[in-house]
Order: sequence, then structure tokens, then C-alpha cells
Amino acid sequence: MLRIMATLERPPAAQPIPTPPTSVQPGGHSMATRLEVAWGRLRRSFLRRFRPGYVRQMAEKRQGQCVNCPHDIIDSRDLKFCRNVCGYHFGPDDDPYRRRRLLPLARAGLAEVVFYSVLLLGLAAAFAALAVLVPHWPFLMSNPVAMVGLWVFIVSFFRDPERTIPTDTAALLSPADGTIISVGEVEEPDFPGGRAFRVSIFLSPFNVHVNRAPRTGKVVALRYFKGLFGPATRGDCDRVNEQFWLDLEEPGGRLLRIKQVAGAVARRIVCWARLNEELKAGDRYGMIKLGSRTDVLTPLGEAMDVQVRVGDRVKGGATVLLRFGQVS
Repeated sequence: MLRIMATLERPPAAQPIPTPPTSVQPGGHSMATRLEVAWGRLRRSFLRRFRPGYVRQMAEKRQGQCVNCPHDIIDSRDLKFCRNVCGYHFGPDDDPYRRRRLLPLARAGLAEVVFYSVLLLGLAAAFAALAVLVPHWPFLMSNPVAMVGLWVFIVSFFRDPERTIPTDTAALLSPADGTIISVGEVEEPDFPGGRAFRVSIFLSPFNVHVNRAPRTGKVVALRYFKGLFGPATRGDCDRVNEQFWLDLEEPGGRLLRIKQVAGAVARRIVCWARLNEELKAGDRYGMIKLGSRTDVLTPLGEAMDVQVRVGDRVKGGATVLLRFGQVS
């Protein structure tokens, strides 16, 4: 059954002017990531002074080109914040830190996990020690419990579970975990025909926040838009909020657009995909930190069997939103 909730929308607000991304997190860094950037500078200085052999070895393994490169790249760790704007890369067997990918946590959030682990667990230990020394220990013991609870939430937010990716070549996969909040046709001026079919997904702070490619294709455009941080469920948030657009072109020429939209709590959009990079359906390519919205748009004019409706819960890389070339 074709289940489409078409919406007649008011004229869209003016879209902010896009700017080329300058890093994988163009909206700025949190305290945790600023500390990680500073640590990176110290680490590179240490390696050049005390481990020049390692530096030379990694320089020989480095691949690609970055003309007049402004990025200081020694090994794969240095690409974390500039992968989408730097031409250098390392082969999978030349990355001495590839085992970090085995952690069930988003690599883009490891700095936050470490920072808040030290802060919150340190505070919990301090409150627990203080409770032993003063008479009002029942009151004080509630503080370490709260600190540990907040730490569990932070770690849970940055979880990155493996997913079984459907092999159906007609399927458009969900690019995010969350709840469907809109399904229907919308105005999209620079899209083929000026309109698109859109599925919008709201990500609460309790969802997995890693974004995945909905189909296999080549990255043909990356655009970052500065903007507001209004509620991600607001009708015009896709026009006025900060956001990042990734356009995928399938081998057959179909264009897809995935929009990462910031929300009232989410302030950090991450996209590490490179221009002209080939993404496979279900590949991780970014995340949005602390609650947000993700839209996926596809051109009109071809048969499609929509599998979701407003209110449905979906999982990134696992849930089929629609199938092309079918009508039921």
C-alpha cells in the first residue's frame, strides 16, 4: 500500500547562503574537541622531535594530494577534523589506529566521551569521598549517583552499533535513527524539477546519532549553511537552522540529498565525507551531536513504494523508507 502523507506547505523561508565546509565540524568546536585539537598540536611536535623515523615512515605511506595543504598531517589521527577538505589519506593497512574502529562508539565523539568521563566520574568520586567525611552523607551520595547517571547518558549518546544493511537494490535506506515527522512533496528550487519527495526524521537525545548513506553513490556536493538553532520539529527549521547538505549521485544518474539539520540542543553537525568519494548504502558519513533532524530527498517522476508514515520509528542503514520502481 502506498502510504504518503502529502503536505501543502507555506512558501519557504529564504535559504541561508551556503559556505564551503572548512572542516568535518564547520559549526565550531566544543570544549572537548578544542582540547583534542590542542593535544594534536602537542602530539605532532613530540613526534617530530622524538620520533622522526615514524614521521618519515608515515609520510611514505601517505596517499593522495593536497596542493598548498594547510593541514598538518602525520598519521590518520590528524585527518579526523579535516578529512572532508584534505586530499591526503592512508590505506586501510597503513592506519596504525584502525583498531579504534572496533569501539562501539562514534569516532567523532571520542573526545567528548573521554572529557566527560574524566569530569563526571571524577566529580562522582569526589562527592563519594566527601560523603564519608561529613554527617549528611545520604544527601551527598545522591550527587555521585547523578554524576554516574549523566555519564551513562553521554556514553550512550555516542554509541555506534553495527547494522545489517539490506541488500535490496531498489531500497532507499533511512539515513538516521529516529521518528518520522514528515513524508511528502516539498519545494526544492535547485533540485530536478524544483520539487522533491522528502522524508524527515527527528532524532531525540536518546537515539543513535550517526548518519548513514541511504543509497550507493558518489558525493557530488557538500554545502554548509550557518543558521539558527530552533527546535528540530519546527516547520521551517529546514530553512532557517544551521545545516549541512550532502548530494549523492547514483550510478544511473539519480540525485539524492541528505540534510543534517541542527536543533535547539544539537549545536555540532559532523560530516567527514569527501567530494567525489564513493559511498555504499549504509556507510557511515557523519553525525549530529545531541538531538536533531535528518532529511532525505529524492526527485519526483518515478514510481516508488513508500514504506513509512509519520510516527514510525526507523533505524539508520537498516530501515527501508521506500522502494524505487514499485507502486502498490
